[in-house]
Order: sequence, then structure tokens, then C-alpha cells
Amino acid sequence: LISDDPEYIRVPEAIAMQEDVAAGDVRLYVYNVNGVREPAKIDRKISVVLENKGSAPLELRFSRRTLQGPSGNYFEQGKLGLRGFFGSTPESEVRTIPVGGAVPLDPNMEAAVAKYDDLVHGFYEFNVSQPARISVVQTAPETPSPEVLTRVAAPLPPKSKSGAGRGKFLTNNYDITLDPGVTLDSAMGPTQIIVADGKIDPWVTGTDSTTTTTATLKGNYGVIYNFTLDRKIGDPRGLALIMWNARHGGKWCDGMAATVEVSEGKFPAGLVGVPSDQLNLAGPPAHSVVQVFPPLAPGQSQRITIRYSPPGASCLPTPLAFVPVDF
Repeated sequence: LISDDPEYIRVPEAIAMQEDVAAGDVRLYVYNVNGVREPAKIDRKISVVLENKGSAPLELRFSRRTLQGPSGNYFEQGKLGLRGFFGSTPESEVRTIPVGGAVPLDPNMEAAVAKYDDLVHGFYEFNVSQPARISVVQTAPETPSPEVLTRVAAPLPPKSKSGAGRGKFLTNNYDITLDPGVTLDSAMGPTQIIVADGKIDPWVTGTDSTTTTTATLKGNYGVIYNFTLDRKIGDPRGLALIMWNARHGGKWCDGMAATVEVSEGKFPAGLVGVPSDQLNLAGPPAHSVVQVFPPLAPGQSQRITIRYSPPGASCLPTPLAFVPVDF
């Protein structure tokens, strides 16, 4: 599920996204901004409500979750959101919601106050034991979020030019390998992998409960890309994995900030900020070195793994390039 249309919620009390889910695993990506400016810029709360639509008590278990903000620093939100999600682990706590009950999904989000133009950025994976309805709502900070569902009849209409999309998307993970017989090889020269550009890698499609037309997730935000890439020796050089801002320029694409998880090379395996020494990258020739893979010995091979998800607030694509380097 994704809630990013309308990205800016202009109505003081509203439902921004509402979808029914079956019992099982759910991934939820929330990217909404307090956009209320009429009659004045006021504080709001953006929260998620979970309703038990089943015939028995619903058990809720989180496998991953992270919440950023509210904050006006969107690049930081996107970057830290990926770090928090990739770095989180399954939780042992089980919450029980009675039949017909409605509760805030995340007490921390429920307690947060968003000033005008603040972004609320939440990334969750959880399991529900009963059918459920998930609603993203905006209301006054002092109002319990489930009350919104008693006063607001339907979600806001989508905005064609605001946000990446909203709704339910069944495609949420990609496992990416090279074609049979193809390996990464420093002798090939620089090699670039393009994902989340809407062309080579099309946007995923799904449904929006407010319309009968196909919903499109423009950006594939919340989709996890798991790369498994084999490497062999072609010449005595190593390979550097770098990322860069391919769409620098214009009003909204002046920077890129991300977090990726990469296997061991010259540096330990783990989470890497892109970039790691400042908040975001500007345009070319600026780039960020994510990992460096030293030269291989004759007959040696290597398997490189990368976990990536399109970073919120950054224009796409954010290419992954392998560049030969001397040692």
C-alpha cells in the first residue's frame, strides 16, 4: 500500500488513502504532507488507522517499521527512512484489535504534530491475522485518529500532478540477477544498471479503491530491489560501485539522497548513506562511492548483493554504476 496522492493534504480533516487487505503480510509506505493553508496554516496530525474487518480478534505483528519526522527536510526523511527500514528487525510484541475495532497503527505517528509543509514519512511491514482496512488520515493533533472515520465518508480524490500515487500494488519485491552466462567484469569498462525510471523498468500498477481505473505507482517507492550479481576477473582492476543524480536540474531535482545495503568489499558489508559525508548529492559530476570491490585473483569469482529501494523525495532514476578502478 502507498499513500502519496494527494501528497499535500489541503483539507484540515480528511482521509488520504483507504484500502482493504486480506489476512497476511502488508507493506505500507506513507508519504504525506500537511498542506493546510486555508483559512490559515495550522498544525495537523497525519496518522494511520487499522480497522479489524474480520470475524475474530485481529493480531498485529510488525516485521519492519520506521517513522521519520514530521519534518520539512524531505531529503533527510527519504534517506533516514530507508536506513531505518533496512535496519529494522521483526518485533515480538503482538497487539490485539477486537472485531470491529479501530486503532492507530503506530502510536509514535499518532503522537506526532506536523506543522504546515511538514512531511510525515513512514515505512512499515506487518502481519494481520484478519481482514483489515488501512486508512491514512489527517486531523487535529488532539483528535484520536479513528474518530475521523466516523465523520469523513470517503477518501480525497486523487491529484493527477501531486504525488507518486496511491492504492494497493501486488508487485512489491524484485529479485534481480544477470542473464545466464553474463558476469560483471572490469574489462568491460563502466557498466550501469538503471532501475525505477518508468521505461527500462516500468512503474508497477495496481488498484485504488476510489476509482475503477488502473493505479500507477510513479516511482516504485516502497518496492524493494534485491540484486545478486556475479563477478569474475577480466583484468587486474577492481570495481567501484557508485551512485549519482541522473536528473539534476529543474525545480524538484536539485538533489538525491538515499541509503543502500551492500555486501562486503574493501569496506564492511552493511548500510551506506548516499552520500555518506553530507545530506544529498547535487548533479554531475558529483557522485557517491557506495563500495569498492578489490581485484580478483586468477580463477576467483565473487557474488555481489545489493538491496535498494527508490529514495523518497529524490527524482529518479538513481543509477547504480560499476566503474573499473586501479589498485
